[in-house]
Amino acid sequence: MEFAEPLWLVLLLALPLIAAWEYVRARRRVGVRYSSTAALRDRPRTISSRLSWLPTALRMGVIAFAVIALARPQKRDVLTEIFAEGVDIVMVLDTSTSMRAQDFKPNRFEAAREVGSEFIGGRTTDRVGLIVFAAKAYTQAPLTLDYDFLQTMLAEVEVGVIEDGTAIGTALAMAVNRLKETDAVGKVVILLTDGQNNRGEIDPVTAAEVAHALGVRVYPIGVGAHGEAPVVIDHPLVGRQRRMMPVEIDEEMLRSVASLTGGRYFRATNKEALRSIYQEIGELEKTKIEELSYTRFDERYARFLWPAVLFFLLEVALASTRLRRLP
Repeated sequence: MEFAEPLWLVLLLALPLIAAWEYVRARRRVGVRYSSTAALRDRPRTISSRLSWLPTALRMGVIAFAVIALARPQKRDVLTEIFAEGVDIVMVLDTSTSMRAQDFKPNRFEAAREVGSEFIGGRTTDRVGLIVFAAKAYTQAPLTLDYDFLQTMLAEVEVGVIEDGTAIGTALAMAVNRLKETDAVGKVVILLTDGQNNRGEIDPVTAAEVAHALGVRVYPIGVGAHGEAPVVIDHPLVGRQRRMMPVEIDEEMLRSVASLTGGRYFRATNKEALRSIYQEIGELEKTKIEELSYTRFDERYARFLWPAVLFFLLEVALASTRLRRLP
């Protein structure tokens, strides 16, 4: 409940002062003068004398309810209708062993998974799917609005499970195939990789041409610092080692894929840059939502005005009959 004229409520602060004034005035008011009232002190008090305070209390109630009614209490009913047409997004995540490079904290893969999870958490009406790839590509999660399920499937992805390699074209073709039958307003692929296409039977540019024909926009993201990056490898003789490896991202190919499909290529050299890229893609592919809001105010002042009238009539009746004072 809210009040249309809340300033009237300030008058409620005067109620204690009015009550105190009425009490002092009643104590000083004289009814009938007698030379001595000593003989009456031991007489039992009647119900009327015990309830002598009631008219004053009713008068305070009249004032309180009248002030609240003047403030015009209202209940606001809001009916909101939202019309949303979501975007279908397939996230394609590179899980080749080079994603263990530690130029991101703690490494490229963990950073990509964390930022990807944040991106999924920001979706509301978009269906999102997940494809992982190395030498081969697999659908980790189909297009879905069940973001909790998608988060669980993303958390289960690990580096090294799939045969090593980088089949960018195959992964992109699989993502496009997932989107070809959908009726979504927008169809988007976010392709994250740190390498060059060296496995698979499909060239990334060819897959991009198919994506363009089907109205799918591709946003490739190259992850990795410039120059060299530390990588942890498992050596068969000496065990796990940390070596510096050159960062080899085929940016020319990724730019071509983006250009062919109407998307945009991004390069992320650290985790914060990757987070900003996902936010920018989210803004570029923001779902258009039309919201219609109807507001209706239901006046509730009568609920307080009627008790004020009732208290007033009751005070007049009692003060004129049972609780009447003399003179």
